[in-house]
Amino acid sequence: MTSQPAARRGLLRRAAAAWSRLLSALLAISVAILVLPVSLQIFSRYTHLIPHYIWTEEMARFLLVWMIMIGAMVAVREGSHFTVDLWPPLPPRPAALLELLSGLGVLALAVVFLWWGWEFTAFAFHRISELAELPLWLIHVAWPITGLTWLLFQGERMADALHTLRTGEPRPLEHHEVSAA
Repeated sequence: MTSQPAARRGLLRRAAAAWSRLLSALLAISVAILVLPVSLQIFSRYTHLIPHYIWTEEMARFLLVWMIMIGAMVAVREGSHFTVDLWPPLPPRPAALLELLSGLGVLALAVVFLWWGWEFTAFAFHRISELAELPLWLIHVAWPITGLTWLLFQGERMADALHTLRTGEPRPLEHHEVSAA
């Protein structure tokens, strides 16, 4: 029988994995959708077959921002964001210590994104974009969502690093990898 804290950790890991799968799907969808307004911009600029749509530039900007933020969230989950390999392959405990130290920087940045991202979103709450007349909070909310997601994913990575420091055994990384469902 599993203990209640272990069951909660399992639930949190399953929720993080589900959120990661959703983010990966949204990333693929945003790239696919981004092709439409950019293609319309190109065709309207170089041909006279379709009118020049101004809203396409704004829509492309919104999608690009979201695509970058979602990509950054997924990259933190996979451990490929904010990573510079300076060290040769290390044994598990030193690698875990290095993960914890570098993870503190990611956590600090996550708090900045969450805290000031919330203020950034509140600032844009009653404003609309000039061309497409979309609510601006739809683009600004990407920052606090990214910060919260980084806290979740980096917290999970750091918990694994603490486990490795205590036991000397690395946890299997399958929960960090984004599965192609």
